Amino acid sequence: MMLATLHDGSPDGRLVLVSADHARYAYGPSATLQQLLDAWDAHRDTLHATARVLADGGGEALDPARLIAPLPRAWQWLDGSAFPSHGVLMQQAFKMPPIETDLPLMYQGMSHQFFSAQADVPFPTEADGIDFEGEFGIITDAVPMGVSAADAMAHIKLIVQINDWSLRTLAPVEMKTGFGWIQAKPACSIAPVAVTPDALGEAWQDGRVCLPLTVTWNGAHFGHPNGREMAFGFHDLIAHAARTRSLPAGTIIGSGTVSNEDYRTAGSTCVSERRGIEMIEQGRPITEFLRFGDRVRMEARSLDGGPLFGAIDQRVVQA
Repeated sequence: MMLATLHDGSPDGRLVLVSADHARYAYGPSATLQQLLDAWDAHRDTLHATARVLADGGGEALDPARLIAPLPRAWQWLDGSAFPSHGVLMQQAFKMPPIETDLPLMYQGMSHQFFSAQADVPFPTEADGIDFEGEFGIITDAVPMGVSAADAMAHIKLIVQINDWSLRTLAPVEMKTGFGWIQAKPACSIAPVAVTPDALGEAWQDGRVCLPLTVTWNGAHFGHPNGREMAFGFHDLIAHAARTRSLPAGTIIGSGTVSNEDYRTAGSTCVSERRGIEMIEQGRPITEFLRFGDRVRMEARSLDGGPLFGAIDQRVVQA
């Protein structure tokens, strides 16, 4: 199934189901996606019935411009760093010691706002080092404290595609304080359609989205690394986050920057990683961070080339 949220003037929008070709929609069994996540099992039969209506050609014509982020605001946003190649490149480039842990890396970011996929994204100044980060993510129902990784798989209700905007000039300063990020991590963007795991078919394996995430910057190809190289699956990330606390329905967990070991072929999904590669191979960073007016597009499509999450296609502007 494919779910989305229509802009209706309210903070949380109106829940809809979307046809496989993203051409049609039908209203969901609850007013908002958060309400559905709070009582997923109770709405299961209605969800499947509505999905069948769309599969049979029913529903209304969908204007993609009406879609906002599937969850315009959420109870919790947790972002991992689950791609080892990204961490290794950053450590080599900036001569940082490796992080000595066998546990997943994760931080808690702001969750009261997620940009819609076609909205202009405002930033205070170009001097902050504006960067994009292409990620995959999941949305959970309510997760009990201490859940095992195996049991966590059943709590993955939806899969999403994310641009985790970052301000690279501010990040090192905040990291040195030891208190985590505030200014360096503004609101993220989420692609318009959230999909259930079965919608990915064979591309959903061991809690990983095994698809390339294609990124273009001002129309030029930037990278297409595949999500299969996560060191930890999303079920592992859920178990890690829930070790000492429960997670509310509507928790969003990100994979971290999608990155592949063969970065020369796959490219990157963030500017900072490309700058790290340049430092390793050429001795200095060459690629500049984003400027006002720049446009970034990200999209992962299904194994047969069909639409899944829809595209994030945004312009950077001055606040």
